[in-house]
Amino acid sequence: MIKGRLDSINISVEKGTKKKPIAQSKLIINHGIEGDAHAGDWHRQISLLSQSSIDKMRALGLNDLQAGDFAENLTISGIDVSKLPVGTLLKVGVAEMRITQIGKECHGGCEIKAQVGDCVMPREGVFAEVVTEGIIMEGDVVEIKNT
Repeated sequence: MIKGRLDSINISVEKGTKKKPIAQSKLIINHGIEGDAHAGDWHRQISLLSQSSIDKMRALGLNDLQAGDFAENLTISGIDVSKLPVGTLLKVGVAEMRITQIGKECHGGCEIKAQVGDCVMPREGVFAEVVTEGIIMEGDVVEIKNT
């Protein structure tokens, strides 16, 4: 079984602002991460990005990148989430989520793309919906339940 680690949980209270790391949160069915402005009853309740994707951007000279700078809710190490097919179930702590979308359209470019000419989120960001709610904490094991 492939396992990774939840490096960071990131939320924003308003849309259009950077997400800030928090130590723990609750995943809520038909909603997403408690307290996040992008949560709601839709197929992109939670956004995920692999630490390896962030490292690619650091290699381009953005050494000060922090968790949440790509507006991802969950930063994962040990699993390249962009390679997982839609429908994959992931377990984080006691909660479970299903991948619903890989990548997204970039709306006019972001601050990071303006600085270095590229951004990984449109290609490597992954979106999911909550299927089993529960508390998640930084450092939790992330398991692929199926592929």
